Amino acid sequence: MNCEIISVGTEILLGDILNTNAQFLSRQLAELGINVNGQCTVGDNAKRLTSCLDRAFEKCEVAILTGGLGPTPDDITKQVCSDYFGLEMNEDGEILKKIRSYFKNKNLPMPENNKRQALVPENATVLPNDNGTAPGFIMEKEGRTIIILPGPPGEMTAMFKKYVYPYLKKFSSEIIKSHMIRTFGIGESAMSTAVEDLLQSENPTVAPYAKSGEALLRVTAKANDEAEAEKIMMPFIEEIQKRLGEYIYGVDKESIEQATVELLKQKNLTAAFAESCTAGLCAKRITDISGASQVFHCGVVSYSNEIKNKVLGVKQEHLDKYGAVSEVVACEMAKGIKELSGATFGVSITGMAGPESDDENIPVGVMYIAVTDGITVKVKRLDTGHRKGDTCRDYNRFVGASNAINALRQAVLTYPGSDGKDINELINSY
Repeated sequence: MNCEIISVGTEILLGDILNTNAQFLSRQLAELGINVNGQCTVGDNAKRLTSCLDRAFEKCEVAILTGGLGPTPDDITKQVCSDYFGLEMNEDGEILKKIRSYFKNKNLPMPENNKRQALVPENATVLPNDNGTAPGFIMEKEGRTIIILPGPPGEMTAMFKKYVYPYLKKFSSEIIKSHMIRTFGIGESAMSTAVEDLLQSENPTVAPYAKSGEALLRVTAKANDEAEAEKIMMPFIEEIQKRLGEYIYGVDKESIEQATVELLKQKNLTAAFAESCTAGLCAKRITDISGASQVFHCGVVSYSNEIKNKVLGVKQEHLDKYGAVSEVVACEMAKGIKELSGATFGVSITGMAGPESDDENIPVGVMYIAVTDGITVKVKRLDTGHRKGDTCRDYNRFVGASNAINALRQAVLTYPGSDGKDINELINSY
């Protein structure tokens, strides 16, 4: 079965709203084994929406539309789809009753135009909206199906999972299942080269992707059921793990911070961060993960040299001689936050995020990251290579934070015991 996803709304075209609905639907349809032939976005224009339906049904049996089910005149989706199939619309008393109850429960008067949401195309299957006023609909005619869902993601996802997913499942004889293998510290090209022969496979397929500072491999299988799909994929996943080894931080993990927090929990270890150029982004990303309070002690955003000296104990002579963006200062920051917090690990990052450098000798994108357990320290110099542009600051902060979190993850993996340098010897050598 082939499907087209049509997102309706001028606000999407103008960029006022991020279209997460299409991404959600694509993933759900792939899981059902339904091929998404294409996606399109159209404004609140009846003629253009009709053209989108024409194009969709040239190659597809199903069109799923989101948005345009509100009570205002520019909410045209239901009317256009009804006209497309030549269906009349009639007011449904039960739906109108539910809409009235919705407003009554909120102690609000119901605007007269909300009655438009109670109009139902003849012979359509009504999809109740448990989170709003606009119901969805399934309309079928001559082997073609239109499924209309509300635009707000909270309403749309709930409606799809509860009503549309079971409806579509009966048409699918196969499922598509995927696993995402996430790596850090290896570029997309090098990763792809390491598994080049596996990329030629047709079932399962192996596809490389790149994100900011990361590289990913998606392994996807088509099968009659989930157990068969897993059986097809597992030998490939095991071979990839064998080849890429330490670069893999997880399979089906959402992020490097999720993998790191879970690892800290497993080993009953804790961490604290001292951040300069990332402005607390490391701490923010770690604490975004549920349960981070078990492993995260504190964070210090030490932008000024005065705070580096007074709070973290960085020697003033080192700041004066080597500057804030230096190996020794990163080590002292890590040591300082370790001692201040009492955490197992102290992690630091200092550098030039941009868009301009404060030091003519330190290019934008250069950072130093240090991790210490109080005895040994590992420190690395990172150069993102991003020097200019409106987005370089955000990019450098994100990639810098990712590298700092990954450095912590690697330290946790080898703890206790480390091949790092003696932290006091290193600091005193300057």
